[in-house]
Amino acid sequence: METIAISKFKATCLALLDRVKKTGQPLVITKRGEPIAQVIPPEPLEAPEQTTFGCMAGTLEIVGDIVEPLGEDDWEALR
Repeated sequence: METIAISKFKATCLALLDRVKKTGQPLVITKRGEPIAQVIPPEPLEAPEQTTFGCMAGTLEIVGDIVEPLGEDDWEALR
């Protein structure tokens, strides 16, 4: 595990964070030789199986004519 002084970390923060992400190696930040923080890479994100858009595709079933009005015999509430 690599250690780095806080002053050097401050000067090269973005490059160091990119390196931690790229290599996966944690980084310990020290102040006057004592560790004060540890930078670790994030866990890999799991890709969703489907996106929100289109997730219900293929699940609709049209049973009858959806334009024609129902007659009185078709209403369950009138029975």
